[in-house]
Amino acid sequence: MVGLVGVLQGRRGPHELVLVRHAESMGNLADTEARDADADRLELSARDADVELSPNGEEQGRTLGRWVAGLDDTTKPDLVLSSPYRRAADTARAALDELGLEVLLDERLRERDLGLFDGLTGKGIRGRYPEEAERRSHVGKFYYQPPSGESWADVVLRVRSLLADLREGYDGRRVWLFTHQAVIMSFRYALEGLDEAELLEIDRSTQISNASITRYLRSEDGLVLQEFADDSHLSAGPAEKTREPDRAEEPQDA
Repeated sequence: MVGLVGVLQGRRGPHELVLVRHAESMGNLADTEARDADADRLELSARDADVELSPNGEEQGRTLGRWVAGLDDTTKPDLVLSSPYRRAADTARAALDELGLEVLLDERLRERDLGLFDGLTGKGIRGRYPEEAERRSHVGKFYYQPPSGESWADVVLRVRSLLADLREGYDGRRVWLFTHQAVIMSFRYALEGLDEAELLEIDRSTQISNASITRYLRSEDGLVLQEFADDSHLSAGPAEKTREPDRAEEPQDA
């Protein structure tokens, strides 16, 4: 099923839309360490917007950059937007360094805001906010809004706003967006007309790897998915492939 935005995009809008998840970050590593230690909170002092790439993440960005530089001129990006969060913007700059393209920052691509849950593991959420953990279980992952934070549905509204701007101002362009896991899933929801159950099933079955690519091409029916969470370009190395969950993506059992 194709959503309303997808139908409108069939008439005008980008010729190609490529969504790139940021490379591995120090937040990804801190999240893994906290879960392995069964801790309540991540050992991470930086605010979410300032979290840096890990050394392997920096290499992932450079590896992606070498792959992009080798693309045919007819498939290279000609417009690049990025989340203003450091891990996404640094991935974009590393990947596009050889092309000399300006990276435009757009706050609509930023990470989902977990509000009071920021930096907590599932154990920490259940221990400190048991009533919220129960409410989340009842409301469901897509519509649940953490205290002072955002639901996935809130992120979808940001995505729809950005798609409307791209449709009006960037007809026929090859647009690349550097962003985060929940945002990429929200693009799938908006562009493909998915319902809540379909989206959550994709989320359960496929984890979006760091520095991976999700690509759409425009057709008469709108923007049509060509690749999802593809990280084959990292096979050239030396960066290791990673599928770390986003720091702002609380676990299913939270």
